[in-house]
Amino acid sequence: MKKWTMALSLALVAAATAGPVHAVDLKGREIRLAVDPTYPPLEFKTPDGKLTGFGVDIANALCAQLDAHCVWVETSFDGMIPGLLARKFDVISSSMTITPKRAAQIAFTNKISNAPARLVVPRGSPLLPDAASLKGKRVGVEQGTSQEDYARAKWQPAGVVIVPYQNQDQVYADLTSGRLDAAFQASIEASDGFLKRPEGKGFMFAGQAIDDPSFFGQGDGLGLRKQDTELREAFNWALAEILANGTYARINNKYFDFDIYGAK
Repeated sequence: MKKWTMALSLALVAAATAGPVHAVDLKGREIRLAVDPTYPPLEFKTPDGKLTGFGVDIANALCAQLDAHCVWVETSFDGMIPGLLARKFDVISSSMTITPKRAAQIAFTNKISNAPARLVVPRGSPLLPDAASLKGKRVGVEQGTSQEDYARAKWQPAGVVIVPYQNQDQVYADLTSGRLDAAFQASIEASDGFLKRPEGKGFMFAGQAIDDPSFFGQGDGLGLRKQDTELREAFNWALAEILANGTYARINNKYFDFDIYGAK
């Protein structure tokens, strides 16, 4: 524990010193944040309907640092980029991986977190996260995710059946009912949002993590319209501040026993 805490502290200091030195004044400004609350422990709802999770807490901390009035807009993950471009909200705050494909459409803040993708299968299954092993099998993915892009590019041409769903809860529902042979998603979401829960008791990770940078980029960030450069600079400044003042570390430790900022 001490080793990863020290590593996290060093990473946070390095990231903070790399950030901008001042922020655009957003005091009192309303900023609409888009979220898909089906990704525990990153973004989810409590039984009483309250939005929570690592990503939600980080975004709220950024807004507090900026003294801005942030409001949440719930939307499906595959509607995030179209909704942003249509000005239905101002920022995508739902653990979106920074990839070249997405960066061609929208801008991103600096990295907020990073986690590889993993395949989840029934316990005892011989399946592995490669095209040969998965040929003829049904693999569930959430629409619009980097995992869907990877699976369609790397596995589908070899005969793997890629089944898209509007949200991650639907993927797990069909996995537990036997309608899917495997599910492919971010490792943290799968671990805390499924495998550690009662419904995930009979399932496990299969093979190694997949972290192909051409699909999964270098981490997750907030998504913004390309022309909103001042807003992006403001969030980068706020991120550097919470990395430096210990807020990020406190939120990290609330949800994880490892360094999510530097996870590979």
